[in-house]
Amino acid sequence: MRVSVVDIGTNSTRLLIADVMPDGRVTELARESTVTRLGQGVDTSGVLAPEAMDRVFATLDRYRERIDVLQAGDATIAVLTSAVRDAANGPGFAERVRAEYGLDARTLSGDEEAQLTFLGATAARASGEPAPVVVIDIGGGSTEFVVGARGAVSFHVSTQAGVVRQSERHIHHDPPHHDELIATAEDVRAIFAAAFPPAVRDGVAAGVAVAGTATSCAAILLELVPYDPERVHGFRLGLPQCEELLARLAQMDEDERRRVPGLHPDRASVIVPGVVMLVEAMRLLGLDDVEVSEHDILRGAALRLARVG
Repeated sequence: MRVSVVDIGTNSTRLLIADVMPDGRVTELARESTVTRLGQGVDTSGVLAPEAMDRVFATLDRYRERIDVLQAGDATIAVLTSAVRDAANGPGFAERVRAEYGLDARTLSGDEEAQLTFLGATAARASGEPAPVVVIDIGGGSTEFVVGARGAVSFHVSTQAGVVRQSERHIHHDPPHHDELIATAEDVRAIFAAAFPPAVRDGVAAGVAVAGTATSCAAILLELVPYDPERVHGFRLGLPQCEELLARLAQMDEDERRRVPGLHPDRASVIVPGVVMLVEAMRLLGLDDVEVSEHDILRGAALRLARVG
């Protein structure tokens, strides 16, 4: 079954067009990501900014053309996450996505987002996963933690911490001041700890990290120019590596970060709070490393759309 999935997130808008087999095998035909920063200012204003919505619509114009060219318009879905959930004008934005682009736009709850992320990240490995694994999904406006084993979710939580949200709250200088990094870490640590019960944390045996922060860290360490998803997928990212990378990136201004091999220039503005969040998540869970995965909510939504998983 040919499906098309659009993920309209707080920081980026992404497209996946794929053929999904009944046994769950996924053949990707097109995959694209564009930093659109839909969540710009939502944490303080409570609404989606007109210029942010326009960036998303311009991206959807291109994505709709690709969907039509690849004849993937019969089974489509657009998943809308944290920024749209939190914005007063989110329902109107979702309706425009449905009306103008012919996409089945669904604003996911945090729980639904977590479930689809876990399905995408673990579907290919679920049968051999007897011990609990945690999937860590650091987004622009929220971070999801999903714990499960053998394909079944036992715990999931969506937290109000994300790279755009925490950047706007705490980081006001470039490069960030030391006290701003400390404030970001303390804020994130408190949010994560309050949401993640110690008994659940203690049972986690391994971690899988998805989304832009984790894949960017892997690409930087591998010095990938151009980006190579096959080398990023499965890369093991150690806590000491993340701590060293944070120290390195935090000393740079945005122009310098934009020139770092492996880091997409559009992610230079939020990579520092992202690595802070990844470090704090790994410390809280007692993880020495995490496995980076290219399979995330896009794949989960594709499997669910095809009624697989």
